[in-house]
Amino acid sequence: MIDLRSDTVTRPTAAMLAAMSTAGTGDDVYGEDPTVRALEERVAGLLGHEAGLFTVSGSLANVLGVRSLVAPGQELLCEERAHVVRAELGAHAVTQGVTTRTWSDPRGHVDLDAVRRLMTPDAGPYLVSTAAVAVENTHNFAGGTVQPLDSLRSLRELVDPVGVRLHLDGARLWNAHVATGVPLADYGRLFDTVAVCLSKGLGAPVGSVLVGPAAAIAEARVWRKRLGAGWRQAGVLAAAGLYALDHHVDRLADDHANARLIAEAVAAVDPAAVDLAAVETNVVILDVGDRATALVADAADAGILTGTVGPGLVRLITHLDVSAEDAKRAAGVLADLLRA
Repeated sequence: MIDLRSDTVTRPTAAMLAAMSTAGTGDDVYGEDPTVRALEERVAGLLGHEAGLFTVSGSLANVLGVRSLVAPGQELLCEERAHVVRAELGAHAVTQGVTTRTWSDPRGHVDLDAVRRLMTPDAGPYLVSTAAVAVENTHNFAGGTVQPLDSLRSLRELVDPVGVRLHLDGARLWNAHVATGVPLADYGRLFDTVAVCLSKGLGAPVGSVLVGPAAAIAEARVWRKRLGAGWRQAGVLAAAGLYALDHHVDRLADDHANARLIAEAVAAVDPAAVDLAAVETNVVILDVGDRATALVADAADAGILTGTVGPGLVRLITHLDVSAEDAKRAAGVLADLLRA
């Protein structure tokens, strides 16, 4: 079975498991796990920030990052399909009383005019005041699209004078880095807080890292414990993240090539089903209308697992456990099904 439902389905490699088995450990709630500390410091350095916090998931890292920027009753702005508003089960509203408003962009990009129009940083006693803007890079539900660096710089220039802050959901920021060659720190320094995932394309079994100013991360550490997510001997998991950073970043280019192969095979038989210009990294969105449910079922019968992400939309994600041969087979199956 070739599983293209998500890059979260990756399994640790034998070498990663070996690294995990020899990891130094300690009680991380007490700050005594040397491997966790090493991971946090390394990711913070890569992203150009002072400190990092290892968390169980990207959703928790986003919740803690946004919480450090937005007070209860204040507002977060984001694109309408962003993970923080669509796929975190209302966590920001439930856990911290955050209101969210959105803009829409076909590629999931920052719309500076929309942000300017929506942003009300000092709304007074009757309206909700905007405290932060969240950006997702790459943008999952838009098809793994990369945020243009110039737009992110312009966003920083737009919000700074009015005191609105920025959070980056960089779950797949590694993919943006590999696709563009833009250094991770060039992305990271534009944001007040950044969350990156280790368990998607990088192939670790668990974990994300939130980075930001030392004071914000210290407060996030308290909130992590308050929410019941403090680690004990988490070094065995942090070791997987460190191994992934050493061995699995550059190879993301293979995932991008495999996604392109599948997208081009689909486009050859049904050009309207895929926007090739939007296939920038490891995500492919097929717009097949009322054929979506049948396509998912028929592909599964042929040994290809996919999933729907909206009416008529089928998502495919390539990853560490999908070889070039797997991609060719999946491409052939999908092309045959769409040709039929």
